[in-house]
Parts: sequence; structure tokens; C-alpha cells
Amino acid sequence: MDTDRVRAPDVPPAPVPPGASLALLRLLQLASPALPVGAYAYSHGLEWAVQAGWVRNAEDAERWIAGLLHEAWSRLDVPVLARLYRALEAGDGSAVARWSGRLRASRESAEMLAEDLHLGLALARLAAAFGVPGAEAWVREGRCPFALALAGMARNWGITLPDTALACLWTYSEHLVSAAVKLVPLGQTQGQQVLHRVAAQIHGAVEQGLALDDDGIGSVLPGLAIASALHEHQYTRLFRS
Repeated sequence: MDTDRVRAPDVPPAPVPPGASLALLRLLQLASPALPVGAYAYSHGLEWAVQAGWVRNAEDAERWIAGLLHEAWSRLDVPVLARLYRALEAGDGSAVARWSGRLRASRESAEMLAEDLHLGLALARLAAAFGVPGAEAWVREGRCPFALALAGMARNWGITLPDTALACLWTYSEHLVSAAVKLVPLGQTQGQQVLHRVAAQIHGAVEQGLALDDDGIGSVLPGLAIASALHEHQYTRLFRS
């Protein structure tokens, strides 16, 4: 094979023209399933919910994911993400530590905490590779929630807070739909239809989360806590949570 015919030309990258958004491309990179954080390995309690018969079809899966979107992620992850983003912007290390600890303490089970810290550490390593300020310390400490690493990378790449929150909820939703396709199971078309309907609700969930004051932050989802705790002892499982 003549490799000269497929080799990329050795030319410098063209400057980004006025009006074009490099930040948008970086946002797509952060929201891509190719991001090497391992989110595909977690079901966020869905695997037990399927075994228990709580989720039997596409409609049930959509209700489960939309419930998490509105009652958990928009009430906890988004507002804490916002405070971490602003704390990093202000160089307020004590606020970063306080809100990171609040997020860790709010996870419903050991599995849910392990999931968040696994995703966070993987993204922190990637952030360190890109030279994001503070990322090397997050890797050394090993207690970095996903929201902190995401906020750090987004700020470093010029992505706005609302767009960062959209990327966060898109990532969570997409990976849960992918898990539902395997577990329920759903067809690929059904999965895309579920994701399409859930995605239409993400913007509103972000707005809700960004509007919360400190006293309004938190979620109480007993079903999620039960599913996650019982999943720890599930006899056979495909996912880590």
C-alpha cells in the first residue's frame, strides 16, 4: 500500500475564523462517548432495577432516566458543578474542597461514590495531560469527583458554565441509555428514541439546577439508594454500579 497517498499533509493548523467556535468543538470532545473515563461500565442502579422488575421496557427506562435527570442530577450535580466552576474561576481552594466534599458525602451508596470518584480520577488524569491547573493535585489526592475535573477542563478550554452543565447531563443520560439498551434490553432504535426524548429535557434541568441556592441543593431518591445498595450483592452483573 502506498502510504504517501493517505498521509496527512504536513501543514500548520489553520486559524479559527471569526464566528467559529473552538469552544463548541471542545464541548463535543468532553461530551463524546470516546472520552476515556469509563462511564460505560456503570448503570447507576439500573441493573438492579431491571432485575427487580422496576424497569421492564422503553417507557420504564425513560421514566428512570428522566427521574434521575430532574430529581438527582439537576438538584445536586448541576448546582455543585456550578459552584466548583466558579470557585476555580475565583481561585478559591477552600470552596473547591468544601463543595467536592459535599458532593462525595451526598452519594447514596458506596457504589455510587466509587463510580463518581472513578470517573473523576480518569478525567483528572486527562486534565493533567492537557496541563489544566490543579489537575495533578487532584490525581495525587485520588478523591476528585467527576464534576470537579469536568469544571476544570471546561474552564481551561473556554467552555461556559451552562454548556458545561449541558455536557455533564448529556454524558450521564447517554451512558444510562446505552446501559438500558443492554439490560432491558432495548433495540438500538428504541434507545435512540428514549435518548431523543430525554435530551429535550436536559436544558430545563440545567436551568433548574443553576437557579438553586445553597439551601436548595440535594436530592432524596430512596429507590435509587436501594437499587444501588442491592446491586453491590447482585449475583451476576454486567456493570459496576
